[in-house]
Amino acid sequence: MNLNHTIFLSFKIRSEYQEAYDFEIYDVPKSLVYFSKYRSVLYGAIGVYLAFILLGQRWMRNRSPYGLNTALVFWNAGLAIFSIVSTIRGLPETIYLLSKPNGIYSIICEHDAHNYATAFWGLMFALSKFVELGDTVFIVLRKQRLIFLHWYHHITVLLLSWFGYEFADTFAHLYVVNTFVHSFMYTYYALRALKIKIPRRVAMLMTILQISQMVLYCFVNLYSLFEIGQGRPCNREASFLYGILLIIASYFVLFVNFFVRAYLRPSKTKTQ
Repeated sequence: MNLNHTIFLSFKIRSEYQEAYDFEIYDVPKSLVYFSKYRSVLYGAIGVYLAFILLGQRWMRNRSPYGLNTALVFWNAGLAIFSIVSTIRGLPETIYLLSKPNGIYSIICEHDAHNYATAFWGLMFALSKFVELGDTVFIVLRKQRLIFLHWYHHITVLLLSWFGYEFADTFAHLYVVNTFVHSFMYTYYALRALKIKIPRRVAMLMTILQISQMVLYCFVNLYSLFEIGQGRPCNREASFLYGILLIIASYFVLFVNFFVRAYLRPSKTKTQ
């Protein structure tokens, strides 16, 4: 059990800004221990994912692509609904913390206020990153172009989400930023799967939202480093913090590069 696990045991999980439903109340410290104990599940899933990409693309090489449109509609609609609900249930804590006099510091560095609803949907958020690996299954079976950004993003987000939950990192307060973006993103994908024509500028907006998310997350981690450098307590694992910053900075570079190549440079082929 690491330091943040011990801190979590002493929390009074608050409910004045949001009441949790019965199914949202669970043994939070025990779940943190399980994440630490069963890391092999994380690494095994990543191994299977990479093997599927390699073997799946080889297997599909001389086969016709599968349609899977109906399945894709339900898949994206399901993830959109999950993202919307997660955002709605996690947002009250974010608003509560930001409304405090030292709101930015509270939401990034402190564990003094937490809610079972937010904790539960934070857990669901971490586990949903396993489910989202299924996005790649559709790409491979439909023989669409699988770019580096896609599979790199899926693997590293899964890693960050798992360890963020395991370490009870305060950064997890802001999972609602990701679910907010995904609410729009998966809704957009579901509409596309339904063959609804959507203006190109909407696709551009989805990428801009992703880039904006990376800018915000970079700020959060740089702010954490600043507070630690000033000697103020910040309940974040320093080694994890540097890892997050490095990965998110790489996201920023990759998403900006994708945006430039897909929308700003003229191309003879349609970007998928």
